[in-house]
Amino acid sequence: MFAALILGIVQGLTEFLPVSSSGHLVLFQEFLPVAGDEVLFDLVVHIGTLLPVVWFYRATLLEMVRAPFVEKGALSERPATRLILLVGLATLPTAVIGLGLKDVFESLFDSPQILAVTFAVTGCLLIATRFAKQGATNAASMLYWQALLIGIAQGLAIAPGISRSGTTIAIALFLGMDREFAARFSFLLAIPAILGAFVLTAKDAVWAEVVFTPLAVGFVASMISGYGALVLLVKLVKDGNFDKFAWYVWALAIACLAGGLLGWFEVAAPGGHG
Repeated sequence: MFAALILGIVQGLTEFLPVSSSGHLVLFQEFLPVAGDEVLFDLVVHIGTLLPVVWFYRATLLEMVRAPFVEKGALSERPATRLILLVGLATLPTAVIGLGLKDVFESLFDSPQILAVTFAVTGCLLIATRFAKQGATNAASMLYWQALLIGIAQGLAIAPGISRSGTTIAIALFLGMDREFAARFSFLLAIPAILGAFVLTAKDAVWAEVVFTPLAVGFVASMISGYGALVLLVKLVKDGNFDKFAWYVWALAIACLAGGLLGWFEVAAPGGHG
């Protein structure tokens, strides 16, 4: 219960902040194992963090639902309809990468030492956004190839230690997106990605052996802490302070490198990824 609570809070805080929630879960689960299927637990707490996204962007999501029925004219004059197409297009490469490399990515969740590399990569992406010029591209002017590129970036960010939000927002900023739209598109794109991953994993779960109490505790904890983190990140992106998190993930990369060299992970508690 305690482990599920802590891991749920960690997931909620790190899902939206550009520091890789999956990387943190791999790291924390080395020392805080949760009863049951750990991959399923990871997905359940990810679902918990989707609810803040739905609530925070409820106006945009409502516009997208209504768009096919109320928007008229050329596609260029139907921003909400166009946004549906852009999110759908960006989801395709994420799905292809996730399905095609599913076994590869899942194996990385058993290798906490790899976090030294992936956290470092995330830090480099974040610090590079310091040099991205303020853009003005939004749903009305975003090109389809740009959506595909962001979708590819999200697919590669399945690897633990590579921040999904950090990667997709960074790529969007490099492509000249408006800062607020870059964050909004990133989090809208997370909805089908996380739901799809949950469905794929849930169908293989042995539900008779699932321990539901830790799942429920982790779900609620991630939902509550996730909302606060989402509000904070959107503000930081708008203010141009997105790169500040690079120093944090670089420090984590160094800690993971040291942990691998000193054998910390090999002596993790039974049931952890180690």
